[in-house]
Amino acid sequence: MVQSLARIRNIGIMAHIDAGKTTLTERILFYTKKIHKIGEVDDGSATMDFMPQEQERGITITSAATVFNWNNYEIHLIDTPGHVDFTIEVERSLRVLDGVVAVICAVGGVEPQTETVWHQAERYKVPRIAFVNKLDRIGADFYRALSMMRERLGANPTPIQIPFIISDECRGVIDLIRMKALVWDAANQGASYESLEIPDQLIEEAAKARKIMLESAAEQDEELLECYLENDDLDEKQIIEGLRKGTISNRIVPVLCGTALKNMGVQPVIDAIINFLPSPLDIPPIVGINPETGVEETRLPKVKEPLCALAFKVVMDQGRKAVYVRIYSGELLPETEIYNASRKTRERVARLFQMHANKREKIKSATAGSIALVVGLKETRTGDTLTSISNPLILEAVDTYIPVISIAIEPKTRADQEKLLAGLDKIALEDPTFTFSENQETGQLLISGMGELHLEIILDRLSREYNVEVQTGKPQVVYKETISASGTAHVIFDREIHDVRHFGELSLSVEPGSRGQGFTFKVSEKLAAAPPDLITYAENGAREATLAGALAGNEVVDIVVSLDSFGADCSMMSGLGVKVAASQACSEACQKASPALLEPFMNIEVVVPDEFVGEVIADLNMRRGRLEEVIPRGKTAVVKAVSPLANMFGYSTSLRSITQGRGIFTMQYSHYDTKA
Repeated sequence: MVQSLARIRNIGIMAHIDAGKTTLTERILFYTKKIHKIGEVDDGSATMDFMPQEQERGITITSAATVFNWNNYEIHLIDTPGHVDFTIEVERSLRVLDGVVAVICAVGGVEPQTETVWHQAERYKVPRIAFVNKLDRIGADFYRALSMMRERLGANPTPIQIPFIISDECRGVIDLIRMKALVWDAANQGASYESLEIPDQLIEEAAKARKIMLESAAEQDEELLECYLENDDLDEKQIIEGLRKGTISNRIVPVLCGTALKNMGVQPVIDAIINFLPSPLDIPPIVGINPETGVEETRLPKVKEPLCALAFKVVMDQGRKAVYVRIYSGELLPETEIYNASRKTRERVARLFQMHANKREKIKSATAGSIALVVGLKETRTGDTLTSISNPLILEAVDTYIPVISIAIEPKTRADQEKLLAGLDKIALEDPTFTFSENQETGQLLISGMGELHLEIILDRLSREYNVEVQTGKPQVVYKETISASGTAHVIFDREIHDVRHFGELSLSVEPGSRGQGFTFKVSEKLAAAPPDLITYAENGAREATLAGALAGNEVVDIVVSLDSFGADCSMMSGLGVKVAASQACSEACQKASPALLEPFMNIEVVVPDEFVGEVIADLNMRRGRLEEVIPRGKTAVVKAVSPLANMFGYSTSLRSITQGRGIFTMQYSHYDTKA
């Protein structure tokens, strides 16, 4: 284990599906001698894609962690999925990572899921470097990828390499820091490379790109800027220093290039991870809320600080629950008791492991700055904060996403009923974007997730991992409800329960909120002197009423509920009485307020040959899609539209038919809006 925190990097690999994340990761592991044979995504032998479903489909479904050494640096790496259905895997990884390598396809450029994961990283202020991959492909355009980074991502890309292309053939890359052409040896799978002089025909292009890089580096520091203005140049150390400052402060994004599949350009990416991405010492100390005082506190990334760690992922490993944690301060030891500050429970750490994909290596301790797998935590869930018992702290939890699609399932045999529920429980424990529930009216068991592929994978896991075969119904859209007018209600609740009188009387009104607002509760100024606990009971009652709307029992959202008055002496009212009265009043007011259904709309992006654009647009129109724009891209076009999810089931089959199998599309959740 590397002792110095300055020599640790916690990084992730992120991108759109099929940009080459896992291929790049595989080469990184090979060149750092973590593995001894390069596996390939296409033949199902990639180290980090260890799930059978990943190997069969050639895509990453779950984020996988590993750790390796390079030049006496310890690098913790998480390979994340690129498919929109598994965005939560990226979200919870970015929550705990210090830096990210964004892989961008030189042909496709910045694609939809690239934008999604980029903005996720932006939200957490995670520094990024970029690797423009697949330079060997027909249609590859390095400079177009840079332009798209500026336009679509709002990034400030600073190339530190440009492609070394002669006669339309990618020979390697040109290193702008050292002004050398790097050429990889195909005979040893790219394990070594030569530094050559830059060919004459590329000198001018390289000098122009280097000048831009030097200016970016110099702008990050006053001393460097002064030196650059005096000498019109900077040395290698100064360039790295300036670029590192700019990267860590999120002002610039160093860009490298290559082709991972052909083993070109990978080692410089590892060097760039060390040179430009932050160590745990370079990021601000973690901030949380002390649950006892309610005051903000910080924890420094030091072993001697009180323990503070975030549980960012729960997995069922070899049939037992295990938890991935990022340790921000202190030290985690096996056979010790810790405190789950989020759930106010004590937990016992049984064993600690370092993970390499699905392989474990037992470790004696995990210290500040590291990522580890913990076995023995019974109550801990994704997003919980683990601390020392005497110094509790609660960190910001991991954001989750609302499921947008459901299907009804039932076991093929009655004997499988218990096994089915147990399996669903375990999968829901691992995946915060997956839920299941029983429809009280129909008795159907509904499972909900982020998309058709998401649910398909879950059904496959039920069969393989839990030996449960199920029958499925037609996919159902998760609708919501709202109101389109105002309504008021006055309710008196007066009932004796177990010889105790529960009384509540109040008036409230409802009105539409803005789209995406959710639930808002307001209290009239006339109630300034009312007991706060009764107001809380009224709010809780109103909230409960919005869980099942008047139209179809869906959640009511984008609503403003105003508590206008209590109709009697507050001293006569009980908490339960007020809560029930508020629930009944809210339901009654909503019924008067023109309730309406909301349905999920999806952003659709279809890449299609020019000759099929008309047919694709016509098909989307039939699906109630709204055309946003058509962007020419060589001999293809990108059709962007917004369409209701309910009309997009089976679209992949339809698109293949329309375009003779040549069209591809991506779909991601956009918003809820009124059902037409």
